[in-house]
Amino acid sequence: MSLNLVRDQEKMEGSLNNGEKRRYPRTSVDLPLEYEYSGDSCLRGAMVVNASEGGFLIESTRDIPVGTELSITLLFPKGFELAHFKAVAKIVRKEPYRKEDSEGNQSWEGYQYGLEFIQIVEGDR
Repeated sequence: MSLNLVRDQEKMEGSLNNGEKRRYPRTSVDLPLEYEYSGDSCLRGAMVVNASEGGFLIESTRDIPVGTELSITLLFPKGFELAHFKAVAKIVRKEPYRKEDSEGNQSWEGYQYGLEFIQIVEGDR
């Protein structure tokens, strides 16, 4: 996947980040992500909650240190198929995070991670 999906949505929404000093505008998404890193031989899952040309904000139940490099695969619908975007990203920010249901009961507890792209697979640029 090129990041055209993110760029097109940002153009449609206009500049919502007028007060922010980010290098790249962010777009809210809700897409599954698979990741792995050295020291953990299992493929893990997370959710991407916002995206930009420079990286993703993801939510995961795993406790991973800042500075860890992840091999990531973002999964997204493309027509009637499931397409993917592959990259290597570094965790640059980590915050404990919890979600609550509509009644205020805790439904999920984990972390939000700020990922910065280090390398994007050539076909996915």
